[in-house]
Amino acid sequence: MTLNPEKLAMVREKRPLEKQTALDGLPEEKRQRVPALASVIVDAVKMDSLQKLCSSLEPLLRRVVGEEVERALAKLAPSTLGQRSSPKRIQGPDDKNLRLQFRNKLALPLFTGGKVEGEQGSAIHVVLQDAETGQVVTVGPEASAKLEVVVLEGDFSIDEEEDWAQEDFEAHEVRERDGKRPLLTGDLSVTLKEGVGTLGELTFTDNSSWIRSRKFRLGVRIASGFCDNLRIREAKTDAFTVKDHRGELYKKHYPPALHDEVWRLDKIGKDGAFHKRLNHARIYTVEDFLRLVVMDPQKLRNILGNGMSNKMWEGTVEHAKTCVLSGKLHVYYADEKHSIGVIFNNIFQLMGLIADGQYVSVDSLSDSEKVYVDKLVKVAYENWENVVEYDGEALVGAKSYRLSGLNTHTEDPIGTQNLIGSNFLSGHSLSHSATSSQGPSMQRSFGGSGNSANSRYHAF
Repeated sequence: MTLNPEKLAMVREKRPLEKQTALDGLPEEKRQRVPALASVIVDAVKMDSLQKLCSSLEPLLRRVVGEEVERALAKLAPSTLGQRSSPKRIQGPDDKNLRLQFRNKLALPLFTGGKVEGEQGSAIHVVLQDAETGQVVTVGPEASAKLEVVVLEGDFSIDEEEDWAQEDFEAHEVRERDGKRPLLTGDLSVTLKEGVGTLGELTFTDNSSWIRSRKFRLGVRIASGFCDNLRIREAKTDAFTVKDHRGELYKKHYPPALHDEVWRLDKIGKDGAFHKRLNHARIYTVEDFLRLVVMDPQKLRNILGNGMSNKMWEGTVEHAKTCVLSGKLHVYYADEKHSIGVIFNNIFQLMGLIADGQYVSVDSLSDSEKVYVDKLVKVAYENWENVVEYDGEALVGAKSYRLSGLNTHTEDPIGTQNLIGSNFLSGHSLSHSATSSQGPSMQRSFGGSGNSANSRYHAF
């Protein structure tokens, strides 16, 4: 249906009139409130949008302003700015390039709670060097400056021979994790003396597994308040891993030490079945273990039980045999005049014989002499409280040696091959009965199982 143009115009005129009539029926207060509420809503939307816009533009504006300021400064003082931004020039007295340098490497691995040391337990040294010549700078105020020790990220991998800016060094410093103790504790300052400094006791309190590279470095720098007008490049160590001390608690030792707890040996777990059985038999240390290997290996085998296979047994004994013995020697004298006696090392292995002040190795004895010595050794075991302990070097000039060298023969602690015949020994008699049933038999003491005397002189 088509509306007449005149009627359409009348309708349009009528609608505003109807709206006005409706508003005329409202109180004056409400007629003003309706447009005011709409205005508030619109204003709030506009304000929120404006704040969001400002927040997004702020970083951009800061960067633009910063770049413009830098351009202006570069035009005003290009030479000064150039010196500040270049990390390649490390100027010292007389235009020398100075740097700090670690003299030795760290002993690895490192564990939390453990002492940070140099290789082979040495002290860690840092020196002030002339970067051009490598010579230690021993004079001047910088040669007695104070240094600070810090922890660095392991990925601070700029080559030691290259230069870096102080800002690069500081950007790689590592702080402790939130809620943790200081990452590095101990003597965190070092004072140079004639260009050389020695680090004190340092300990890590946290492992390195939580940082990006999973490794740390130690770094040293000039302390604040020293050489402020002089750029001396910092020093850093190689990257290293710090493990939790719980790994150290269960670590085996290669080689083991005599005083190590017996669970440090292969195949014997800490607080495991073998460890408990050995402790119950009063075998607490590697030395205790080796002594029973020498004196009664079958007894030791029985203590460990069937749970230890022959292969495991051989591996444990071989590991124990790598232990470095001390220079202690034990002598049992057969008479009060000390004219004849048998010599044992500190794990009770027979080393030789002393007769009238002369040493004879067991390999130099004849079969008949070995029979006599067998009886004397048995008496010694039965009367061990009468054995006299000597320092090896004081007694025969012996030095420390490894058990592995005793597999096929017994070493001569003096290095001589003095031979004495049966007639010499026949003049000496035993001061104690050699037929006692107490103590380990000689066959068990030296690994023998037959009647051959030679099999009794090889402990392993």
